Amino acid sequence: MPALSILIWLPAACGLLGAVFALRSDRIPGLLSLLGALGALGLAIGYLADYKAGGGLQHVTNVNWIPTLGIHYKVAVTGLNVLLVGLTTLLFAAAVLSANLRSWPRPRLFYFNFMLAESAVLGAFLAQDLALFVAFFDLMLVPFYFLIGGWGVGPDRVKATIKLVIYTLVGSLLMLAAAIAAGVLASEQHGTPLTFALSSLQHLPLSQGSQEWIFLFFAAAFLVKMPAFPLHGWMPDGYRAMPTEVLMVFSGVLSKVGAYGFLAIVLPLFPQAAVHFQLLMLLIALASILYGSVMAFTQTDLRLIAGFSSVAQLGFITLGIFALNPQGAQGALLQMVNHGLVVAPLFFIIALLAQRAGGSQDIRELGGAAFRAPVLAGLFLVVALATLAMPGSSNFVGEFLILLGVFKAKLTIAIIAFAGVVMASVYALRMFIRSMHNRVGAGVQPREIAWRDGLVLVPLVLVILFFAFYPQLGLTRSEASTKAAIAPARAVLSAPKVASSEVPGEPTEGAR
Repeated sequence: MPALSILIWLPAACGLLGAVFALRSDRIPGLLSLLGALGALGLAIGYLADYKAGGGLQHVTNVNWIPTLGIHYKVAVTGLNVLLVGLTTLLFAAAVLSANLRSWPRPRLFYFNFMLAESAVLGAFLAQDLALFVAFFDLMLVPFYFLIGGWGVGPDRVKATIKLVIYTLVGSLLMLAAAIAAGVLASEQHGTPLTFALSSLQHLPLSQGSQEWIFLFFAAAFLVKMPAFPLHGWMPDGYRAMPTEVLMVFSGVLSKVGAYGFLAIVLPLFPQAAVHFQLLMLLIALASILYGSVMAFTQTDLRLIAGFSSVAQLGFITLGIFALNPQGAQGALLQMVNHGLVVAPLFFIIALLAQRAGGSQDIRELGGAAFRAPVLAGLFLVVALATLAMPGSSNFVGEFLILLGVFKAKLTIAIIAFAGVVMASVYALRMFIRSMHNRVGAGVQPREIAWRDGLVLVPLVLVILFFAFYPQLGLTRSEASTKAAIAPARAVLSAPKVASSEVPGEPTEGAR
């Protein structure tokens, strides 16, 4: 099996082995899953170190999977996905380690679903065939359906699971229809054999009318997954119901699949539609920033503060993507990584604080832990300052590039979006101060972080600090690929208007 396929399927294989052979001990599934997660992390680090900056597909595996339908099992490392693959394996390794620190009912099924989720996410990031991407995108939903419904918290976990599945399933069905249409219409309009390979579809541009409705279907699926306002209705109930470890990877990784899809699939394949709907997408992003920020500093539940802050941060990412220039796109990709690195430890810290407050996550019932737990407070401070994009952090670099790109594209939207930067400082500092300072809450028993919890949290904080000092690790590897991803849309922006007499589907010279 090629090495890249080993990276994708190793987690699921270890989860399956744990489910099959855990006959004598309930610890075996967790330990095997941890072994698989750490193995995938090691492989991802190897690919990250080996990646040659300059764009293009590297470590390609291309198998003619279903020849009749033109579907290939094609996976590769690119500048767009190499950092996201590293982020995925890091967060899943941390989450699986955290899961091993406590007991789970039906551990074999829990860890199998957890590791299948990791394989599905890795497959979605690495897929270079549109049909394969859709398959992995839909596969992600299955394990999370069981993880939330079977091991979720609170009396409303079933309701939350159903709501999440309905939202996500509708988006996935729209994307499935759009993906099939993209392959079939490209074949019909250009008289070529049916194919879904992304590299082939980029040379078979669709007519503008076809691009526009297909774009809207893909956008609906990706915006639900992120989530973005107003398609975020599943988020409050879903975030409250998810176990901490599941929430760490769901918010840290799965939301990035939608944003990645815009860069890797939508902009290269449907550039005319991307330009046509640029203002609409920028307005959706702006609404997500403002709505998410306002909701974040009016909530009292720590999980919902972090959840709505994610809506705002993903709004910034969408803003950078649809600035349709290199600065915005590169800032968006860097911010995808930054947000995952920040939000996963943030949810883990929230769980630690809840353990010290009798299960409460209400900031009105917390406080006073900073002096009695200085290490925990220090780690929380690093995460909080990164959340508000403190100058000197990698988040600051990402937001700066995004706003720079939007300033060049749409000045008015950039000025309004800056309000989201200000509001981020409000809700991030409010979250930290109310949780760690003031008087000790009535039911709070402040204590220092345990060493085993430190094994989960400290490596994540160290990676945050590493990216703060060396964001170039991501910027140099992604620069060529992000420029290539937005190049078709840039060509459409700079091309003269197409005369109505020209044949639909034939690109102008500047769009080739």
